[in-house]
Amino acid sequence: MLNNIIGVLFDGIAYGSLLFLISVGLSVTMGLMNFINLAHGAFAMLGGYVCVTLLNRLGVPFLLSLPAAFIASAAAGLVLERLLYRRLYKASHLDQVLFSIGLTFMAVAGATYVFGPSQQPVQLPEWLLGQVTVFGHDVGAYRLFLIGVVVVITLALGYLIERTRFGAQIRAAVDNQQASAGLGINVNRVFSLTFALGSGLAGLGGGLGIDVLGLDPTFPIKYMVYFLLVVAVGGAGTIKGPLFAAVILGIFDVAGKYYVPGIGAFVIYALMVLLLILFPRGLIGRRA
Repeated sequence: MLNNIIGVLFDGIAYGSLLFLISVGLSVTMGLMNFINLAHGAFAMLGGYVCVTLLNRLGVPFLLSLPAAFIASAAAGLVLERLLYRRLYKASHLDQVLFSIGLTFMAVAGATYVFGPSQQPVQLPEWLLGQVTVFGHDVGAYRLFLIGVVVVITLALGYLIERTRFGAQIRAAVDNQQASAGLGINVNRVFSLTFALGSGLAGLGGGLGIDVLGLDPTFPIKYMVYFLLVVAVGGAGTIKGPLFAAVILGIFDVAGKYYVPGIGAFVIYALMVLLLILFPRGLIGRRA
């Protein structure tokens, strides 16, 4: 019984870590840049397909395919931000939703045309297969790897936002664009780089999540609600909030599907309603 509980907790944390890695970019765009980007999952899907292509067709090692997924998604985010997203920063949220959901359907159609409708296989390296023993308990090697990667990225993000000049420029540009521009900050460049960073993290999460979440053209639609749940429950514009929310939701989602499979899919939504009633601004919402 104890091993089962530990296994569920561990799998839930690994699953939540993936949700956080993909969702944190959405938290930035929604909370800091005030843009509702429902196409965020498309960047995660792009990263996944980049990994699959490099692994299965070109024989690139798994660890080298992950930076490529980040770079490809970040580059796509940078280009789209400058060509399309920037035009809608001051538009209504309804316009932003309609625009980004349109991009999502275009991405789904494009992925179906290029890669087909089926799930994409991925072959992990041998050292990430099987289980390892941690404190007397057997846990999945790949899920342990996922948690380790997310811990490192979370610490790096926190340092970037809170301790660096670029992070200060982001916060200043969000609080007052005119004053920031008057101080010599290139607000457009800051927003472009921030959007690219969030898109790149989504792509990295998409590459890491192929073995756990799966990968097919419906990916952006299938997990769109999950990404929004993480941001809504955790609080947009923060890093700690989505992290806590993703871990909590991940654990309850895995536990619900394991212990009460008949209604397991509804557990995460019931928890969302409860948490939003208790914390209407999110667990750690960004204060104005």
